[in-house]
Amino acid sequence: MAKEKLNTQALGLDIGLAFVKWLTGAENLHYGYWQGLDVTAANLRAAQEAYTTRLFALLPDRPLRILDIGGGAGETAKKLLALGHQVDIVVPSPFLAERCRINAPGATVHECRFEDFTGTGPFDLCLFSESFQYIPLDRGLPKCLTLLDAGGEIVLADCFRRDSFQPDATLATVGGGHRIGHFRETLAALSLEVLSEEDITEHAAPSVDLEQGLFNVLGYGITRVDEELSAKRPRLRWGLTRVVSLALNTRKRARLDQRLNRQTRNAQVFADNNIYLMMRLRPKG
Repeated sequence: MAKEKLNTQALGLDIGLAFVKWLTGAENLHYGYWQGLDVTAANLRAAQEAYTTRLFALLPDRPLRILDIGGGAGETAKKLLALGHQVDIVVPSPFLAERCRINAPGATVHECRFEDFTGTGPFDLCLFSESFQYIPLDRGLPKCLTLLDAGGEIVLADCFRRDSFQPDATLATVGGGHRIGHFRETLAALSLEVLSEEDITEHAAPSVDLEQGLFNVLGYGITRVDEELSAKRPRLRWGLTRVVSLALNTRKRARLDQRLNRQTRNAQVFADNNIYLMMRLRPKG
């Protein structure tokens, strides 16, 4: 009988959400908005709430039927429901879909990719909150246009790669998303007008420093254990090192070292290579 494949993505999400909930009391994995806040773990919830407040300020001031595309663990949907909106969530991960059903029981959850979503709406608002980057550029906005009611809008908050970005052959560069130039070209070719656009890169980027600080603490702990094993249990240390070298190739070991022991993933590197936008769009006419 074949062994069932480990679902490392679900495992990572489960651990990440559990940690964030322990730290902040909510299952939010999105960036924070750090203007006026010290970048500390104690302020993470306040920064994430400031981000949500800024995001919700882009919504039309009336009860809406909202399609929350890539709705995470349902925390945003829960807040939207509390404001009196009707919410449908599209999320491809079975694990996150279940979290959405628990955290936002009043929402309708569609467990599928947005590209495969078969709902017809119409919706007053299509919402992308750090999910647009995971959808093919030629599919996301065009599909929204088929789902919006007359007068409907799109709210998009996500990071994009700057056109000057050059990937490293070995190490990971923090951030992601579609190339901003390609996005602008796609937007210009569609029947959409930009009602508002705000660059919040400066105020979102400190989230990266906080995340890197956490990994550096883990790295420090692992380094201390390694030092103790080297001094007092060299054979055990050799065996563990051998297991790691067999399980991870050179590139993966370099990236793990980068995550745990270096500061190459930081707010300045994020800002140099990415732009974080909050946008409000509407079909022309």
